[in-house]
Amino acid sequence: MHAARGLPLAGLRVIDLADGKAEMCGRFLADLGADVIRVEPPGGAPTRRREPLHEGVSLYFATHNANKRGITLDLRDSADRGRLLDLAAGADILIETERPGALDRLGIGADALLARNPALVVVSITDFGQTGPYRDWIGTDWTHLALGGVLSRSGIPGREPVLPPGPPAYESAAVQAAFAGLLAYLNRLDTGRGDHVDCSVYEMTAQTLDPGFGIGGSATGGVPATELPRGRPDAGRLYPIFRCADGYVRICLLARRQWRGMFAWLGEPEEFADPKYDTLAGRFGASERLHVLIGELFRDRTRDELVARGQERGVPIAALLDPGEVLAGPHFLARGSLVDAEVAPGLTGRLPSGYVEVNGVRAGFRHRAPEVGEHNDEVFAEAARTPPAGPAPAAPAPRRPLEGLRVLDLGVIVAGAELGRLLADQGAEVIKVESRAYPDGSRQSLTGQVITASFARGHRNKLSAGINLRSPEGLDIFKRLAARSDVILSNFKPGTLESLGLGYDVIGELNPRIIMADSSALGASGPWSRRMGYGPLVRASTGLTGLWRDTGVEGGFCDAITIYPDHIAARVAAVAVLAALIERRRTGRGGTVSVAQAETILTQMSTGLLRESLRPGTLTPHGNTGEWDAPQGLYPCAGEDEWCVVSVEGEERWRSLCRVIGRDDLLADPRLATSAGRRAHRGLIDAAVTAWTAATPPRECMRRLQEAGVPAGMMQRVTEYLDDPQLRARGFLREMRQPHIGHTLPTENGPAAFRGIADPELRPAPLMGEHTRLVAAKLLGLAEPEVDRLIEAGVLEETDTKAEV
Repeated sequence: MHAARGLPLAGLRVIDLADGKAEMCGRFLADLGADVIRVEPPGGAPTRRREPLHEGVSLYFATHNANKRGITLDLRDSADRGRLLDLAAGADILIETERPGALDRLGIGADALLARNPALVVVSITDFGQTGPYRDWIGTDWTHLALGGVLSRSGIPGREPVLPPGPPAYESAAVQAAFAGLLAYLNRLDTGRGDHVDCSVYEMTAQTLDPGFGIGGSATGGVPATELPRGRPDAGRLYPIFRCADGYVRICLLARRQWRGMFAWLGEPEEFADPKYDTLAGRFGASERLHVLIGELFRDRTRDELVARGQERGVPIAALLDPGEVLAGPHFLARGSLVDAEVAPGLTGRLPSGYVEVNGVRAGFRHRAPEVGEHNDEVFAEAARTPPAGPAPAAPAPRRPLEGLRVLDLGVIVAGAELGRLLADQGAEVIKVESRAYPDGSRQSLTGQVITASFARGHRNKLSAGINLRSPEGLDIFKRLAARSDVILSNFKPGTLESLGLGYDVIGELNPRIIMADSSALGASGPWSRRMGYGPLVRASTGLTGLWRDTGVEGGFCDAITIYPDHIAARVAAVAVLAALIERRRTGRGGTVSVAQAETILTQMSTGLLRESLRPGTLTPHGNTGEWDAPQGLYPCAGEDEWCVVSVEGEERWRSLCRVIGRDDLLADPRLATSAGRRAHRGLIDAAVTAWTAATPPRECMRRLQEAGVPAGMMQRVTEYLDDPQLRARGFLREMRQPHIGHTLPTENGPAAFRGIADPELRPAPLMGEHTRLVAAKLLGLAEPEVDRLIEAGVLEETDTKAEV
C-alpha cells in the first residue's frame, strides 16, 4: 500500500471519483497522509481540460490532484464497475460528485457500495444535495455565492454587488466535506458501520463563507445578519483602506489599546481626546472625519514604512499586496507556505503547499498529480490481495461521534469560536476557558445586549469556566484540567501559551495523549508571525482584497463585511484535529495542529497563484465578468436591487439559454458558436440577457433557467433563507432557545446529512463563568469552600448575576 509516513491519516484508503466539484476534498485528505486513488475514464477526466491551461496542462487539475495516485475505469463498462466495487471493498472512504441518482442507475450507488463494504463511508458532494426540489439543478461557484448569501453583502453601498474572486464556494465545500467524511469514519471506528454522507455545496456555502445564522465578526457588532441593511452594508469604515505613496494599506482598530496607539500616532488631536472614542461605536460615528486625518498622515509614506510604524505602536495594519508580491513574499517562502515544484511532467511552478502543519511538519504538496492511468497496475494488484469485507454489524441508533471527548477551548472571536462549536455539536464536552480581564471580543455588542444572537450561535453546546491564567493558581488549575482532557484549542498571537508556561512541551509531558490545535493569522513562524492579525488584514496580505473589487470605482474594495476565512480556517483545523484523533487511536499519542488563516486563503487560490507564477500578470480582478465563456455574469432582475447570476459554459447550455430568453437569432449567429466567439461579443450577449432578466423576478428567472439546464442563481439575502424551498426541505435551519434573548433563534444544522450521525444538540451558549463551579467540582473534585476561596481570590470567576441579568 502507498504510505505517507509520519502523517496522521497514513493507512487510510480513499477512492476519489470527484470531478470538477470540490476535488480539493480528496487532495486535503491526501495531504494529511491518506492513500487517495483518483479514478478517471480511460481518456482522462474532463477537468484535465479545464481552464486555465498552460502548455496543455490544466492548472486546476494539477493543484487539486497532487499527492494522489491515478487509475482509469470506464464506469459504462460492467467489468470496470465490478473493479470499482472491488476497490471499494478495501477502502475506507469513497468520494463522488455525480448528479443525484447517476451512480444508482449504474448499479454502483451508495447502497450498492455499502452492500459490498458495510464499513465504507460514501461522501456524495452535489450542488444541492440528494433530496429537495433543487436536487437536479446545476450549480457553479457563482450560483452558490449568489444563493448562499455572500453576494448580497459584497460590494459598494449603492452599487451593484460584486462576486468574490476565485472559487471559494467549491473550495470551502471541499473542506467541510472532508470534515463530514472524517466524522463518519470516526463513527465507523466505534460502530463498525459506514455511512452515506450527503453534502450540499449550496448549504455548505451558506454555512462557511459568510454565514447569516452563525457567529459574525466585528463588522456586525453583534447585530444579526438578518437585521443588517438590505443593500450592501457600509462596513468599510470599520476596516478602512488608505492610499499611500506606493499603494494601499488597511488598518483594523478594534480594541481600546489599538485606538490609543493610533491616537498617539496622529499626534493626539484634541478633537478625538474624548474617552467616548475609546469605544468602537464612538469611533464609528466619527469615522468620516477621523479617516481624513489618517489619510493625510499616510498619504506620503510607503506601505513598508506604515506597517513598521503601525507594528511599533500596536496598530493592526497590513499592506495590500498584489499576487506577484504574494508569490515573492519572504514570510510565505520562509514558512514553506509556497513551494516550487513539478506540477506536471516537465512543468515547474510556484504554488501554495497546503492547509495545515501537523506536529511541526507541513502536511502539504509532496508529489505531482498522476498521469492518466499511471498507477493502474499497482492499484489493481493491491485490490486483488484485499480480503472481502466482513458482515455488517447491527445498525445502532444515530449518535454523535465525539461523545466522551473533552476539549478545553481558549478560542476567541470567530475562528476560535467556530472550531470549538464544531466539536461541541458532535458530542464533545467543550469547556470555554475565559476571564473578564481578557474578554472574548465576540461577547461585545454595540447594543449592550447580555448575549447576542451571534455569540449564541457560535458558542452553543459549550460550558464556560472562568479561570485567571495570569495567576499561578489559575495556571495550575488549567494544567489539572489539561491532564484530564483530550484537546486544547487556541487562536492567540503565536507564543502566548508558551509565555504562560502552557506550551505543548509542558502540557504534553502532563498528558501525552493531548492534542493541541492553534490558529493564527499568519502562522507561528516566519518574519510576519508576530504581526497583529485579523481577517481583513490577512485578506490584504494574501492579495485577496486587491482582487475582490468593484472595477468601476477607484479603489472599489468590496471585502469589508465578510468574515472569510475565519469559518473555513476553523474547519481546516477541525479536519486536522479529527485526523490527529484517528492517529491517536493507532499510536496512543497526541500531537499538535497549527493553522494559519493566510494559508487557508492561499490554498483556496492555488490554481490562480500557480498560473500567476507561470504567466505573471494573469491573476487580476475580474469583477462580475467570467473569463472563459459568455454569458457569465450578474444581471439585473425585476424589482429593486434584485440580481441573478447566469453562468454558461459550453454549446449545450448556450443553446438552452437562447431558447429560454427567446433569442434564436443569437443561436443562429455563427460568431457566437464557440466560447471564444461569445467572449469576443460579450457586450451583445449581455445586452440580450439583461433585456430578459430585467423584466423577470429573480426567483422566476432562476427557476426557468435551471429547468432548462442553465446554471443560474438569484442573489438571495439571509432573510430569504427561511422561505427557501430547498433549505426548508432539507432542514438546513433549526430553532434554538437562548436565555436573555426573548425569542427563538434560527440556527444552522449540522455539516451534512448522515445516516448514522445525529443532528447537533442545541443547548444554549454560556454566560461568562456560568459553569465554573460545575467544572471545579466535577472535574477537579474541589469542595465548595475551596471554590469560594478561589473566586474570592480572583483565581476563578463565575457569572456576575448583577451584570448579566
